[in-house]
Amino acid sequence: MSINTSNTISNAINSYQTAQASKKADTNTKKAQENQEKKAQETKQTNDAVRKTGNYGNTIGQAKLSKEGAKYYEELKKKFGNMDFILVSKDMKDQAQANAGAFANPNKMVVLIDEDKIEQMATDEKFRAQYESLIEKAANNLSELKEKMDNSGQSSNIVGYGLELKDDGEISYFAVLRKSAEAQKEHIDKVVEEHRTEKKEAAKKAQKEALEEKLKPEDTEVIRADSIEELMQKVGDYNFTDRSNAVKTDQELTVGQSIDFKG
Repeated sequence: MSINTSNTISNAINSYQTAQASKKADTNTKKAQENQEKKAQETKQTNDAVRKTGNYGNTIGQAKLSKEGAKYYEELKKKFGNMDFILVSKDMKDQAQANAGAFANPNKMVVLIDEDKIEQMATDEKFRAQYESLIEKAANNLSELKEKMDNSGQSSNIVGYGLELKDDGEISYFAVLRKSAEAQKEHIDKVVEEHRTEKKEAAKKAQKEALEEKLKPEDTEVIRADSIEELMQKVGDYNFTDRSNAVKTDQELTVGQSIDFKG
C-alpha cells in the first residue's frame, strides 16, 4: 500500500471519528438541555399547585406565588432596590397599566411584573437573565429620560415613570402626568360648586382642600410607548399642547418649547 493511500485512509478514519464525536457531543448537549427544560417545567407545575397569596408589597389583583417564586421575588426587589416593583396577578395584566397612575412614585421608577413571569424567572435561568437584563436596560433609559425632562423644565407635571415587562420579551414604557391645568381647574370648580350653598368660609376651605387633595387616577394621564424615544416625544407633545392651551406671557411662550431628543 502506498504512503498516499495510507494517509488517505488514516485521514478518512480521523474525519469519521471526529464527526462521530461531534455528533455525540451535540446529542449529549441536546439531551442536557431537554432534561433542564423538563426539570424546570416540572418545578413550575409543582410551584403552580402550591401558589398562595402573601405580603408581596404593592400588588394589582390577587397575586399568588409559590414559596420559590416568593423567595426569588424578594431577591429581585433587593437587586433592583432603586425601583418600585408592583406584582400583577395573571387575570389583571390587561388592566395593570390603567391602574399604574395610582402607584406612581416620584422617587422610584415603577416596574409592573406579573406573577407568571416571576415563577418562570425563579426556575428558568435563561429566562431570568433575559428579563433581568431588560429591567436593567430600561432603568438606564428611564434615568436618561428623567434627566432630560428635568433639564428642559418639562418635569413639573410628571408624577413618575415606569415600565411593564410584556409577554413577548419586550418592554412597554409609561409616564404618569398630572392632567392639564384646565382639567385640574374643572375639578376644583366642581368641588367649590358643591359647596356654593354653604357659607363663604366653608367654600374657601373646600377650594383649599381640593388644591391640596392627593392626586387620584382621574387627575392623572398615563402616557405609554414601546420605546424610550417614543415616550419622550409623546410627553413633549403633551406638555406642548398643555402649554398652548394655557394663557401665557410672551416670555413664558419662549421657554421649554422643545427638547433635544438626540442629545
